[in-house]
Amino acid sequence: MRKFFEGTLIGFLNGFFGSGGGVIAVPLLEREGDEPNAAHATSVALIFMLSLITALFYGFSGNLDYAAAWRFIPWGVAGAITGSIFLKKIKAAALKRVFGGIVTLAALRMLFS
Repeated sequence: MRKFFEGTLIGFLNGFFGSGGGVIAVPLLEREGDEPNAAHATSVALIFMLSLITALFYGFSGNLDYAAAWRFIPWGVAGAITGSIFLKKIKAAALKRVFGGIVTLAALRMLFS
């Protein structure tokens, strides 16, 4: 039953915030025993599938700006490739600090903007 609630929370956050589910998925995967780098990689696969489904729903409801999305996709692909290369090279402790720092900065920005 716990997986049901965790999966639902990850999916909800992803659909509501647009890929926000990874913030929950990574710690949950680590708690289950995944190494931090593996948890991040697994989270990307999970969020990819959830984001694809979410994008379909947004597209069918008329809430998707296809032109805006395509302006970012090529650069996003380049960033994704670069990030996956760096993920293989970064130590788990540094990865946790970077991830925590980015989440903290994003939260502060949202709180004060």
